[in-house]
Amino acid sequence: MAVYRLGYKRYQGKVTNRWTRFMVVPRFTWRRLFQQRLTPVLIAIALIWPLLCAGFIYLANSAELLKGLGKQFQSFLEVNGDFFLVFMRVQAVLAVILAAITGPGLIAPDLANNALLLYFSHPLTRADYTLGKLAVLFGILSCITWIPGLLLFGLQVGMADREWFLDNWELGAGIVVGFMLWIALLSLVAVASSAYARMKIVSGALVLGFFFVLGGVSTLINEVFRVTWARVLNPAWTSRRIWCALLGVNPEAGPGALASLSALVLTMMLLVLIIEHKVRPVQVIT
Repeated sequence: MAVYRLGYKRYQGKVTNRWTRFMVVPRFTWRRLFQQRLTPVLIAIALIWPLLCAGFIYLANSAELLKGLGKQFQSFLEVNGDFFLVFMRVQAVLAVILAAITGPGLIAPDLANNALLLYFSHPLTRADYTLGKLAVLFGILSCITWIPGLLLFGLQVGMADREWFLDNWELGAGIVVGFMLWIALLSLVAVASSAYARMKIVSGALVLGFFFVLGGVSTLINEVFRVTWARVLNPAWTSRRIWCALLGVNPEAGPGALASLSALVLTMMLLVLIIEHKVRPVQVIT
């Protein structure tokens, strides 16, 4: 057939939904991340602590094993808000390490190779592209945060009596909400670092430095001026303060849960502005 007879023909295939179109980005990114050996290894290491916590729950609910133990040790083996707070703090640290390893490869290679033009030449907006990258981290970090936390809560509910669930049902909601806030913060930090620094090593260092530097600055201000309000500058502390409110645990001295939540939301908004400024198909250099 002659070339001039091959006229334009409209695409007749299935058209993706506008609201789910961004999922094409994480679909291929997840595949690439799990092809790397380090990502599955880190996830496996991060699941060791939940397994130990599951053993603690089994021991705390085994009446036959508790009979031979002293009353002081029996009071230690109690599944409550303090137990889940310790679990969340350990998993939060592991989530930071996982985000520092997997996050730098999300946007930095696209910016370094000027590949954003290829993305935006398709029916994808900047919001779709960014949301797809955030969904990658959300899926990976969920595997080591709220999913095992909810499984531990379900294990405790199954082994305890009905009264425990009626008295502590808010712990399950607190685990999910608390980890969702932490995942949102980590994802924004990782994507913003990846967009700001075009080298994977540098962007990974920025993810770790974000928490260490802000934590050090807040501690320095508190020690110099003998105050506690500067703790809102530390995103890790503000997250823990919110977790204490969600789990009903006595918090450390410092700003309240509402002030901590406001500071955390403000930090996320600043990170969104950084991402919006850096993720552009073209850049004009003056």
